[in-house]
Amino acid sequence: MSSIFITGGAAGIGLATAERFDREGWTIGVYDVNKDALDKVKANHPDWIVGELDVRDEAQWAHALGEFTEATGGTLDVLDNNAGILHEGPLTEISPDAIKRQIDIDALGVALGAQAAHPYLKATPGAHLVNIASASAIYGQPDIAVYSATKFFVAGLTEALELEWEPDDIRVVSIWPLWAKTALAAADAKSTKTLGIRITPEQVADKVWESVHPTRQDKLLHRTSYGVGTQTLVLGNAAKFIPNFLNRAVNKFIAQ
Repeated sequence: MSSIFITGGAAGIGLATAERFDREGWTIGVYDVNKDALDKVKANHPDWIVGELDVRDEAQWAHALGEFTEATGGTLDVLDNNAGILHEGPLTEISPDAIKRQIDIDALGVALGAQAAHPYLKATPGAHLVNIASASAIYGQPDIAVYSATKFFVAGLTEALELEWEPDDIRVVSIWPLWAKTALAAADAKSTKTLGIRITPEQVADKVWESVHPTRQDKLLHRTSYGVGTQTLVLGNAAKFIPNFLNRAVNKFIAQ
């Protein structure tokens, strides 16, 4: 039976992803720091493997992955690096602790997860590392500058590991949603009003499923990123082809 380990999996996109893969008969691992949310997951899905994980702690990564893979015979088909937080507001008004916490969870946690999962992914033919990026990595976004920057990190890490881990038969991809209907979208960033909140967690979960079942073309082109929603597709393609001053103007209108 195929298996997926999801960080930040007790709510929002992570939970929707777990439910999507569960419907396909996968072994599900949901790990999170929110104990109350984990208790609800256990009650509703007693067959899932559920546990606590602070993605900033490499020792907790080792324990959680060891615990999960005991049930899978030592293999792991998909690590979904989904956990993330967002503190909105001008950089000058965010506390240093809030800045550090975002970087530690949204960037460091992704790298530590990839490192800890590598032996298990390598032991599983055709395994995938899925990193949840964001459309905010298309162009740096004011008022969510640190969050946006961590998603640039995720994009770069994904591209680097796609090359680095190819000899290990591990495919590395990233998922790029705009604002989805989750707790993160409660931020008072202007882009939520300009663009609206049009994406559901289920749509992102479907894209995760698509990413780990690549088409022949995806494989031939070494596709590393999967946008979610029409707006992401338009903004992402525009950023590749229009002059930078126009790209800047578009993003200034969206975010200010």
